[in-house]
Formats: sequence, C-alpha cells, structure tokens
Amino acid sequence: MLPALLPILLFSAIPLVRGLTLAFTDSRAGFNVPTHFVGVDNFSRLLDNTLFWSSFRIGLIWAFSVTALQFVLGLGLALLLNQPLRLRWLARTLSLVPWAMPPVIVAIMWRIMLDPSVGPISTTLQRLGLTDSPTNWLGDFSTALPAVIVVGVWAGMPQTTITLLAGLQAVPESLHEAAALDGAGSWQRFRHVTWPALRTVVAAITSLDFIWNFNSFGLVYVLTAGGPGGKTMLPMLFAYNEAFRYGEFGYAAAMGDVMVVLIVALLLFYLRSRLRSAT
Repeated sequence: MLPALLPILLFSAIPLVRGLTLAFTDSRAGFNVPTHFVGVDNFSRLLDNTLFWSSFRIGLIWAFSVTALQFVLGLGLALLLNQPLRLRWLARTLSLVPWAMPPVIVAIMWRIMLDPSVGPISTTLQRLGLTDSPTNWLGDFSTALPAVIVVGVWAGMPQTTITLLAGLQAVPESLHEAAALDGAGSWQRFRHVTWPALRTVVAAITSLDFIWNFNSFGLVYVLTAGGPGGKTMLPMLFAYNEAFRYGEFGYAAAMGDVMVVLIVALLLFYLRSRLRSAT
C-alpha cells in the first residue's frame, strides 16, 4: 500500500496540515520574510470582513443553484439515456464531452458565446426580436451570476448524469416488470421502485457536486474573475486574491479553514437527513 499512500501523503495530507497551521501565523509572500505565531488574530480579523462573508453568501448561492440544476437535468438525461433508443451509445458518449474538456477551455468557449458584440447568443436573440440591444451577460450586475451558473451546470452535469445512469442500471428490471403487472404507471414505478433504489446514489453525487461546485475556481476565474463589482466573487476567488495578489498567506489560510469547517457542517447535516430518510 505504500506506493499508493505516498502521493496522498505528499499532495494531500502535508498541504492540508500546512494550510491549517498557516492560519495561525502572519505568513506573507516574499523571501526571508519572518513568520510569527499570531493565534486566532486572523480569525478575529475575518469576522469583521464583510466582503468575505458576502463572497461566502454568493458561493452558497452558486453551489446550491448549480448542484440542484445539475441533479434535476442530470436525472432527466439519465432517465432518457436509460431507454432503449437508437444510437444510444453515441448519445451517452456525447453527454461526456463537457466533462472531458478542461475548465479553462470551457470558460473561454462560453466567454466567446456570451460576448455581447460577436457572441452567437446575443446575435441570435436580436435576430429573433427578443432583445433590442446586445446583452453583456458577464458584465451586467443582474445577469453575471445567472450566466455563470448556467455555464457551471453545463460543465458539471455529465458526471451527475453518468453516476445516476449507473444507479438506474443497477435497479433490477424484474422489479419494474412486477410493478407494471400490478398496474403501476410510469410515475408510480419511478416513485416506488426507481427512486428508493437511487437514494444513496443521489446523496453521494449531490454531496460531491456541492463540494466541487463550492470549491470551483478556474471556471469562474476565467469567466469573470469575480466581477462585475464582486457579483461573482466566490470564496475561493477571494482567498486566492488575498494570498497571491496581496501576499497574505496566513489570512488566506484562515479563510480556507473557515470554509472547510462550514461546508463540512452543512454536508453532515445534509447526509444525516438523506440517510435517515433512506432508512
């Protein structure tokens, strides 16, 4: 097991411990800069930082919205791909395309599509007469966050779809046949046969999606870099700016610690309620 444990130790465990300890220091960027233990000063300073808590609120809106939409759309697509359709193998392959693309490439592609001047979305809406003037989707205060959420859903839906599709294929067909013989319709079979079998899968994938979405960085950074006016400033972007733009490594580490504790608490509450309802 040692060869498998070494990468985990080097790339996960040690950086995690290092990040936890940095939060209690005044570590700053630079060579030969002395570092001192400051106790909970960074956390006290963080409590008064309204901009960070605003970014945390935006991050929760982003994570909950993207996770919920990914689940609803992913479940619908998984149910469709589970049907005996022609060229089903091709549809399943194409559904993985967004997942196979790097987040930076996805963000660049969507920035071009959402461009108010030459983007096909604004151009098409104008030709259809739905808008009178080009819409700056990523630069307007009212549309920036919804536009980023749409991109996040598109980019992250494949893993939800494939996971739910695997769960659907694990449901014995004999249960559906028995329910159909008893006169159960499509909705009744889904409610009483399919959904109970999917509960544990749903709890797992939605939890993972929430963690991935809340910690999202590259996609939103390339799309808006947190703008306009901080309307898409996720907590990870805020911590990144504190660490690598302003050189406040200790302060940024404290932000990371707070995010970890709060997200773990939310996930424990969610998993407890989901698993309790499953039993």
